Amino acid sequence: MIGASAGLGLAAPALAQNRPPAQPQRQQPARPAGPPSSPAQSPIGPVDTIARSVLLVDFETGATLLNKQADERMPPASMSKLMTMYAVFDQVKSGRLRMDQSLTVSEAAWRMGGSKMFLERGSTATVEELSRGVIIQSGNDACVVFAEHISGSERAFAEMITTMGRQIGLTSSTFRNATGWPDPEHRMTARDLATLARRIIVDHPEFYRFYSERSFRWNNITQENRNPLLGRVAGADGLKTGHTEEAGYGLTASVRRGERRLILVVGGLPTMRARGEEAERLMEWGFREFDNVVLFRAADTIEEVPVHLGERRTVPLIGGREVVATVPRGWRDSLQARIRFEAPVPAPVVKGQELGRLEISGRGVPPMALPLYAGADVERLGLLARIPAVIGRMMGGGT
Repeated sequence: MIGASAGLGLAAPALAQNRPPAQPQRQQPARPAGPPSSPAQSPIGPVDTIARSVLLVDFETGATLLNKQADERMPPASMSKLMTMYAVFDQVKSGRLRMDQSLTVSEAAWRMGGSKMFLERGSTATVEELSRGVIIQSGNDACVVFAEHISGSERAFAEMITTMGRQIGLTSSTFRNATGWPDPEHRMTARDLATLARRIIVDHPEFYRFYSERSFRWNNITQENRNPLLGRVAGADGLKTGHTEEAGYGLTASVRRGERRLILVVGGLPTMRARGEEAERLMEWGFREFDNVVLFRAADTIEEVPVHLGERRTVPLIGGREVVATVPRGWRDSLQARIRFEAPVPAPVVKGQELGRLEISGRGVPPMALPLYAGADVERLGLLARIPAVIGRMMGGGT
């Protein structure tokens, strides 16, 4: 037996909580000047963008709002420093590094080109100072100091973070250095960068504040955070830019407004100005065109599932947490939900046991599939009580 329901009114406790009012019309704002644009795909239709690759996702629901070559491997440039810092903060949390620990600057680190923190050869800096040097100043020299201290060499560090990346869900990323320095085998995807941004926010929240700092001064040189959304877009709170000649200008960014957070990855933009303007335009589009609605509370009974040979005839099917869906503003009536479960469920049933799935779709609605769980324990009937139940089932009735 498969259960199925459609529409927001599929179950009594279904909610459509009031959030900010729907926008009467959706529109595409003026695009910044640049090379010819091509469309990114969205649940409500194509959106033109001059970015070579784009991924815009809702942090809470994981819904994809924009996708343009999100799974194409590309040179991430300094955006790959996000992985270097993920590994550094992992070392701190495991006790292998301390934020006040001083690390020595090698000649190799001092000689690094590109963006720098301007560390002096043979000097020392604390892990916290080096972290700001990487995140705010995009210091290649600071990255090499970390790599040499943690793994002995930058090459060994790159192999280590490639393995670590696989473990946290970066399925298409290969690192050949700690900085994002051009290398034909140093590649990530927009999807992996979005995944990494999420892991940084979830796994290392105590260090996430560094990503929103506007400037950092070291060696009497003050450098501004290159993230163009900080101070320009309401709610922008981090992460990292990147640029090389091959990669163009890229950005992995987070914006949080109230209970919503969007993660945006853009790559291949032609200029620094285009990076800021296009990232702002797409981020504002995501907040303006989509909203999150709560469909069910954690303990709401979504369906009653028949139980075979149980001390009760049915068991409630619940989400176990708030079921939230990302939908186009004003299009909530088009939301469809389908509940899938096998029935009857054989007793015993354990509370929290996964029994089915809730599938959400509809016109303009990013598809979602969520597990559903038993909301109560159901013990198996005793031997004498099972006999009539079995006979009844053999005769074509009962559960």
